[in-house]
Amino acid sequence: MSQQKSVFLETHNINNRATGLGTFNYELIKGMEQLSFDNLKIYLNSGKPNLLKNEFGDKFKYHQYRSFHRYKSFRPFGKYDLWHAVNQNTKIEPRTNTKYLLTIHDVNFVEEISKDMDHKRNCLFKEKLERATAITYISEFAKKQTHDYFKIPDVPEYIIYNGNPISTLLDTSNFVSKVPVDKPFFYTIGDFIERKNYIAIINMMKSVKDFNLIISGNDTKEYGAVIKKLIADNGLGNQVFLTGRVSDEGKQFYMKNCVAFLFPSIREGFGLPPIEAMSFGKPVFLSDKTSLPEIGGNAANYWTNFDPDYMKTVLFEGLNYHENNKIECQTLLKDRAASFNWKEAAAAYLKVYNDILY
Repeated sequence: MSQQKSVFLETHNINNRATGLGTFNYELIKGMEQLSFDNLKIYLNSGKPNLLKNEFGDKFKYHQYRSFHRYKSFRPFGKYDLWHAVNQNTKIEPRTNTKYLLTIHDVNFVEEISKDMDHKRNCLFKEKLERATAITYISEFAKKQTHDYFKIPDVPEYIIYNGNPISTLLDTSNFVSKVPVDKPFFYTIGDFIERKNYIAIINMMKSVKDFNLIISGNDTKEYGAVIKKLIADNGLGNQVFLTGRVSDEGKQFYMKNCVAFLFPSIREGFGLPPIEAMSFGKPVFLSDKTSLPEIGGNAANYWTNFDPDYMKTVLFEGLNYHENNKIECQTLLKDRAASFNWKEAAAAYLKVYNDILY
C-alpha cells in the first residue's frame, strides 16, 4: 500500500443541516463512509467532533473547530497533504502551503453583494482560486457562472453532482403538523433569502382557491418578515402557512403528502429539495433559471417568468398531465431522483484526491 496521505475536510458548518452547505458536508461524509480509502487519512473539521465520532467511528480522523480558526494568525496548526475547501464561502484556510481542492457551489455573491472585483468578498474568493491545485463544481451552471466572473487558474476542473439527501424513507405516520393539512397543499422548503423567490408563488396563490401553500425554513430572518407581511397584506393567512424549520421527518411528511413541490428560485448552484421531492414521485415545478434545468431534466415542469396567471396556468396544466399519466410520470421522477447518488459523488471526490496526491 502506498504511504497514507492526509486530507483535511473543512466541514465546520456540518451541524447546520438546515442549510444546503450543512447537508452537503454531512451527505458527502456519509457517502465516503461507505467506501474504502486505506491510502488516505481524512480529517473532519467540526465544532462537535464527538458527535461525528459517535456516528462514523474510526473511519475518519477528527479536528476540533474553534471560531477563532477563521483568523489568519489562529489557523489550524496541522500540516496536511491536501486541504479540501468544501465550499467557496469558508473562512477557514490552511496555515501552511499545501495542495488545495476548492469546491464551488455558486458565486452568487458577485450578483448579490458586489460586481466590483476589488470588493473584499471577491478578493477573498480570488485568493482561494489562486491557491487551488484543482477545482470541483457541483453543476455545469456553477462552472459557467464562475468562469463568467473570474479568471480561473490553469488547473484541473471537475463537475461532480450532489447526491439525493433522502437515502432512507422515514415513517411519518406519527408526525403532527403545526399547520393545517386538511386541504390539498403545495409545498416548498429552503432558506429564507430573497433568491428563493417565495413572493412569486404567494402572488400566484391569490387566484388559487382550492389549495393551500406550506413553506418550511428559518422564517425568522429579514426575508421572513417580508413574506409574513405579504401573506397578511393579501389576506392569505388561512391559505399560506409557514412551518419554520422542520425535522427530516417533517420534511418527508410534507413532501409525501403534498400535491406538488414548487421551487421558483432565481439562483441555485444546485438545488437539493427538488430531488428530494422527486424521490416521492411528486410533480415538481421549478424556475428555468441557473442550475435548475440540470436538476429537473425532462422530469420537471418549468416557469420561464413569474407572472402569477402564467405560473398558475403552467401549474395546473402540469398537474393535469401528471394525473393523466401518473405511473409513467412517477417512474420518470423517481428515476431522475435516483440518478443523483451520494456514494457515487463521494467516490468521484476520492478519485480527485488521489489524482492530486499520487
